[in-house]
Amino acid sequence: MPLSEHEQRLLDQMEQALKVEDPKFASHMLAHPGRSRLRRRIAIGVCGLVVGLALVVIGMASTQIWLGVVGFVVMVAGAAYAFKPDRVRDFGTVEDDGSITTARPKRASRGNDSFMQRLEERWDRRRGQGW
Repeated sequence: MPLSEHEQRLLDQMEQALKVEDPKFASHMLAHPGRSRLRRRIAIGVCGLVVGLALVVIGMASTQIWLGVVGFVVMVAGAAYAFKPDRVRDFGTVEDDGSITTARPKRASRGNDSFMQRLEERWDRRRGQGW
């Protein structure tokens, strides 16, 4: 059931007041597109896992090995899909006006740096970001 116009106006006013009062909390509560994709991918992967498990059980109970093999393949594919890393590492930051920026930090040149130097640089960057 949709909200009435009056209720929608009140909700908008409350959102604006929250953004003014505590912008950090308001930006944290915004729907994040990366999170919804992650949830959807995990849900689809879990469904694939369950369907694959059911096929394995049915295949073994009916002594049709090929059905069990297909079920196992579906299970592995569902798990791989659910735990596949996202292509975009940085989902972006929410600005005060509600827009999302996706600027990525530039990579440092790897010229003749040793592994330990790069590791130390990463450590220093993380400590500077408050990790």
